[in-house]
Amino acid sequence: MGKESDEVILLDYWPSMYGMRLRVALAEKEVKYEFKEEVVGGVKSPLLLKMNPIHKKIPVLIHNGNPVCESLIAVEYIDEVWKDKAPFLPSDPYQRAQARFWADYIDKKLYAPGRKTWDAIGKEEEGKKELIESLKVLELEALGDKPYFGGESFGFVDIALIGFYSWFYTFETFGNFNMEAECPKLIAWGNRCMQRESVSKSLADPHKIYELILTYRKHLGLE
Repeated sequence: MGKESDEVILLDYWPSMYGMRLRVALAEKEVKYEFKEEVVGGVKSPLLLKMNPIHKKIPVLIHNGNPVCESLIAVEYIDEVWKDKAPFLPSDPYQRAQARFWADYIDKKLYAPGRKTWDAIGKEEEGKKELIESLKVLELEALGDKPYFGGESFGFVDIALIGFYSWFYTFETFGNFNMEAECPKLIAWGNRCMQRESVSKSLADPHKIYELILTYRKHLGLE
């Protein structure tokens, strides 16, 4: 089990929506860790190549020298190791399966359309349409009128989605739409999550992400 003497390192990149999951999860469990920045698109560090030789991607959680790769797997690992704080996943097997289903849905349905809104000329409209469609499914089918996806308590699905919340400003600015007008309950949920210190201190600034993408687009000649 997790102890004070544990060595915890997070290989991450500050704007990564997947890395933000681990930062929030570790903050929720009050785990102290060392953050090691890996710039995506830059030279991969020897440590990253050693710890994630298969995918060679961030984020990687390193606990006492042992790497845990893939963000949702790492969030579950954090939940299982540091049990003294409130669990992320419900105890009921069916509810747990549902939470995993929606976290998987987030992974499969949000990144690609979100990226289309800013990464290529002519795909913004298609990306916007797909993204709004996927977010509305989440809002209607998974969140509903509950304060959090799991009900009254902040948990696994909230952690899975919260990193994307930092990117909403970039998606809506380049996609030319208003996220709050399209998905008011999701925005209210995001604002509610931001009242938690674990979230507000772990998420990247949406405007800094936007500036980073603006620079990237200029570099590609898209601006």
